[in-house]
Amino acid sequence: MTTTFRRAVSALAFVPLLALAACAGSASADSDADAAATPAASAAGLQISTSPDQDRIHTTKAEDAIALLPADVKESGVLKVATTAGAAPPLGFLADDEKTPIGNETDIASLVADALGLKLELEQKAWADWPLALQSGDVDAVISNVTVTEERKELYDFSSYRNDQLGWLTSASSKVKEIKEPKDIAGLTIGVGSGTNQEKILLAWNQENIDKGLEPINGGEPEYYENYSDVLLAVQSGRLDTYVGPNASLAYSAATAPDQFKVVGTLNGGWPLTAQIAVATLKGSDLAPAVTAALQHAFDDGTYAEVLDRWGLSAEAIEKPETNPPGLPKTS
Repeated sequence: MTTTFRRAVSALAFVPLLALAACAGSASADSDADAAATPAASAAGLQISTSPDQDRIHTTKAEDAIALLPADVKESGVLKVATTAGAAPPLGFLADDEKTPIGNETDIASLVADALGLKLELEQKAWADWPLALQSGDVDAVISNVTVTEERKELYDFSSYRNDQLGWLTSASSKVKEIKEPKDIAGLTIGVGSGTNQEKILLAWNQENIDKGLEPINGGEPEYYENYSDVLLAVQSGRLDTYVGPNASLAYSAATAPDQFKVVGTLNGGWPLTAQIAVATLKGSDLAPAVTAALQHAFDDGTYAEVLDRWGLSAEAIEKPETNPPGLPKTS
């Protein structure tokens, strides 16, 4: 394996796929980054530093957002945000020192805190623990690839900042050129994470093909993977024709190892509906309007776009943040 690919596998080793599929469930001193610390995929135009010394993108204070802050948060001078540092690049992962959380979600948290004129305090939480972290008051907000759902809106408020996208990953040399609709997966050997929304979509697509008389996926059912490192090895070796999962991680793999991987298609994680990723705050805390205004400030001055571009996620940008946008419907 190439050095870049070995590093990608190492960075993602033993990451549970349910953590990667967090969006699909039913439910700080900065300095110049060490450019030499991270292999770069110059052909893809993406250079990622995994040094703990992150040269984060910052925005300015937004007085309109600050005016919306609840008194207790404003008086504290601190915004406590939970992230999932144990997730996969580029959303939230640990730097080379194995203790500093970095990634797109931490950078979004930094923009929100900047705009609100608050000091950012990051709390590393397991993804499954974010509801308790909010309910207990341990944190003010969660920025950890959380999808808006109607069920979650009963307990939490949301400020959207990214589209929930899934992607199809293949090897760079794969004969699969594009996956846009169900017929494109007929006969392919496909990997997926068990119990995820992408599994539901994959099974629905497969059944649609069967109903139309097309060939089912190879073997009649998907191949299931728990660790993303195993996915990368299976795709790179050709054991899988494609793997469907959260596009953020797949796009990162393709951008940092373009000689090994490519993304041949994307679809919304709420297919056939549209789903969005959002900052979660506790319902009744009255913090969401301020967070949404802070995000709007970052949208307006371009720092939001800079952050997504930095982590290779520009394709997941939304036009504007919203407080409590329509969420995925409740499941029976």
